[in-house]
Amino acid sequence: MRKFTAVMLAATTLFLMSCNTKKADLVVYNARIYTVNEGFEVVEAMAINDGKILALGKSDDILSQYPAKETLNGQGKAIYPGFIDAHAHFFGYAQSLNNANLTEAKSWDEALARLQEFAKAHPEGWLTGRGWDQNDWPEKQFPTKDKLDRLFPDRPVLLTRIDGHAAIANQKALEIAGITKAYELTGGEIVEKNGKLTGVLIDNAVDLVNRKIPDLTHTQMKSLLLQAQNNCFAVGLTTIDDCGLDYDAVEGIEQLQKNGDLKMRFYVMLSDREKNYDYLIKRGAIKTNRLNVRSFKVYGDGALGSRGACLLHPYSDMPHKKGFMLSDLAHFEKVAKRINEHNFQMCTHAIGDSANRAILKIYNQVLGANNDKRWRIEHAQVVAPQDFELFGKAKIVPSVQPTHATSDMYWAQARLGKDRIKGAYAYKQLLKQNGWLPLGTDFPVEQINPMLTFYAATARKDATGWPAAGFQVENALTPEETIRGMTIWAAKSNFEENEKGSLEVGKFADFVWMENDLLKANAKQILENKVIRTYVNGEKVYEKK
Repeated sequence: MRKFTAVMLAATTLFLMSCNTKKADLVVYNARIYTVNEGFEVVEAMAINDGKILALGKSDDILSQYPAKETLNGQGKAIYPGFIDAHAHFFGYAQSLNNANLTEAKSWDEALARLQEFAKAHPEGWLTGRGWDQNDWPEKQFPTKDKLDRLFPDRPVLLTRIDGHAAIANQKALEIAGITKAYELTGGEIVEKNGKLTGVLIDNAVDLVNRKIPDLTHTQMKSLLLQAQNNCFAVGLTTIDDCGLDYDAVEGIEQLQKNGDLKMRFYVMLSDREKNYDYLIKRGAIKTNRLNVRSFKVYGDGALGSRGACLLHPYSDMPHKKGFMLSDLAHFEKVAKRINEHNFQMCTHAIGDSANRAILKIYNQVLGANNDKRWRIEHAQVVAPQDFELFGKAKIVPSVQPTHATSDMYWAQARLGKDRIKGAYAYKQLLKQNGWLPLGTDFPVEQINPMLTFYAATARKDATGWPAAGFQVENALTPEETIRGMTIWAAKSNFEENEKGSLEVGKFADFVWMENDLLKANAKQILENKVIRTYVNGEKVYEKK
């Protein structure tokens, strides 16, 4: 009788276990999975089916309850939610892959040498390049077009500064654009020296030449986009906020996603153009599993590096200059009211303390105190002490890029002075306003690698460990805050926190398997950290070779 009872009990247990099992497409086990949920819990395993997370827990429990088509032994290594870049320019990055790379050139002559090599491999049409930064050069002055004219007298050239807010064109390019002398234009500057054009164009002046460059063909653009996607997957990015596209680019993304070519998820901000407002107002917000379009990117001012950022008081290293707004205040007020009326999100680039104050005041007037519109200030780079509270009052979201702090720290105080610099790159102060802070890179202005974001935010140093004590280290973020900023807080800034940004039941199975654990790694391990695999929707989209 006892034997019979034991057999029946075993059979009943097996039956109940079979009832409690659910098939999975993939089970990940023996890993250190940072869920980035509210409690920042760490688990060993997760089961995934139809692109979403079924369960999380201990390895033995998940393996026994969820028979899977495929299993992945995490080898005890760290897994994080897929990284989200809350501010980038994916299309711009893709296009930059077709340009001469001038990043980190240590002199104008080095930049020109790189351009000459690029020209040999690209013998026809416009010559374009990006990435030069006069702040990295011994003389730290804008170049002139003289050498460009001698090297390329008959071929148009446009070379864009690292921040995208200035460029230098040769004489041939200026002629094609019809620029024969300097003249005033709103939000831009055509730079002259001793009555002669230098070729340097700042902010809106760059567009005068840029619009003359022929568009890439559909085949060329598709190839570049897919190359850019592969590069982003290789560093663990699974969602990218592309800040400032026209609606036809959005339609191109839709088609590539429908065809299965683009697997990356995108949160797109449409550019501040009448045609884009008309398009989205007529069509309504666009939302699929991989595409979200409900916001507009507006430019308040220029960049600090090219002295186009709009400051309350003159630049410390150029007392006759304050920078400028790229449009008059009436434009920003009109746009804010229109965007609010249609329940879209407004995301405004503001670098200088004057630009931040102007945009924050407009936001506060339009939104009021109690709202969940999540309007964003992109960069929020220099903020006057009395203006920080304007973020919290109207629940305005500061969207920041930590590598800007470590890229600019060598010269930012020269621009701003020792007192004003204290309100710059003030991420901890900004975090306190709402209790959360989305992080991005602004690539291709900076590199695409989220590990550089993590290191810059937590250490506030460059790759050599300078400065030893950290740059304004009181505004460093903790490792946990930084990971949240790269995942769940970035998702929240996109109204997507219920579907991604953390590894929780019912959310998309977007995750990245890393060699080194960010919460345990030293500086060298962080900077050299590699992605082993990246998954989007439970599908492996990258594997380290």
